[in-house]
Order: sequence, then C-alpha cells, then structure tokens
Amino acid sequence: MDDNVRPHRALLVDEILESEDIRRMYWPTRSPDFNHIKYVWEALGSTIATHNPPARTIQKMKTALLNEWDQ
Repeated sequence: MDDNVRPHRALLVDEILESEDIRRMYWPTRSPDFNHIKYVWEALGSTIATHNPPARTIQKMKTALLNEWDQ
C-alpha cells in the first residue's frame, strides 16, 4: 500500500518495487477510516481497562491482552 508519504515515493522504493514485480496499491493520505486495526486496539483496550484489579506488570498486561484476544 502506498499513502503517498515521501519515503514511499522515493526513487529507490520505486526501483525495488519494479524489480520485484510488485504492483503499488495507492492509499489516500492520512485516512484513519481505513486503519481498521485502530478499531481492534480500541475495543481491546476498552475491555482491558475494565479489569479489576488492573494489570500492574507488563507480564500481567500481556496475559490479560492474550486472554481477551482469545475470547
């Protein structure tokens, strides 16, 4: 995907894409509506935020996230 950001439009990137026969998919610049993972993280974060007691360590947070993801 290509959202027209300058680094994605560099000549080197174009050359690599062409050499690998990769077709560019154009994507509107700064289109949060197309960022679907944002909604997944929002739902996951909202659920985790309701845990009582809240996770107090990184390991407990990882466990809580994985448990919710498996639901």
